[in-house]
Amino acid sequence: MVDCTFYLGEDTKGKQEYVKEHIPTAIYFHLDEDLSGEIGLHGGRHPLPDFERLKDKLENIGISNDTKVVAYDRQKGAMASRFWWLLTYLGHEKVYVLNGGFQKWQEEKLPMASGMESPQYYKGNLNVQVRDDMLVSMEDVKNKLLDVRNGSITLIDSREPARYKGEVEPIDKIAGHIPGAINEFWIYATTDSGWKEVSALGEHFSHLDKSNETIVYCGSGVTACPNVLALKTAGFTNVKLYAGSWSDWISYNDNPIEKA
Repeated sequence: MVDCTFYLGEDTKGKQEYVKEHIPTAIYFHLDEDLSGEIGLHGGRHPLPDFERLKDKLENIGISNDTKVVAYDRQKGAMASRFWWLLTYLGHEKVYVLNGGFQKWQEEKLPMASGMESPQYYKGNLNVQVRDDMLVSMEDVKNKLLDVRNGSITLIDSREPARYKGEVEPIDKIAGHIPGAINEFWIYATTDSGWKEVSALGEHFSHLDKSNETIVYCGSGVTACPNVLALKTAGFTNVKLYAGSWSDWISYNDNPIEKA
């Protein structure tokens, strides 16, 4: 079990809530410290982590390729989906997101623990097999803009509509979206109790072409991950993450920007 609770702008709050109460045996993974790398000129606000360092932490809590791993959070699966994507990208095939997250566990009055967990497991052995087909770079997206325009590639912006339209931008320096992107706010793939059922997700994305290459981004590559998970659950097979996302895109002065 992995607790990924994290609040943007309050980087200690998630860990504090974990220490106060969490699912028994769950190990805490911090978005900035464990699931992201160092911020540079390019790469966005949450660059991909150093994978050797991440591999060491995963092995140190007992994760091998055959270990079933369940991630959860208190943000409707947004942060847990980042963990799911990273582990899947490293070639792990038994990683899941807990439907309903911590809130559902609480509602069911299931056992709780507190404090920091000290894993007593044997050290895992994670054989990394990176899945390059899950990831695209800024250059990839830029080179595919014509295909996005003509409809042969689907580019999805996972942020809330006002940010997609460029009406507001509370986090990044520049407002707007990547030209040709359509808006699919990630929260709409969920309900008050968890993820939409598979059939409902199919209906939710029914206007999209499953045969297309589908590229998903958000502000910094975090809340794009629940959309990636939802699309895969709905039967889309060629889904890729632009990890740097909008915050990386606007770090290049010559990249085009669209509003409304």
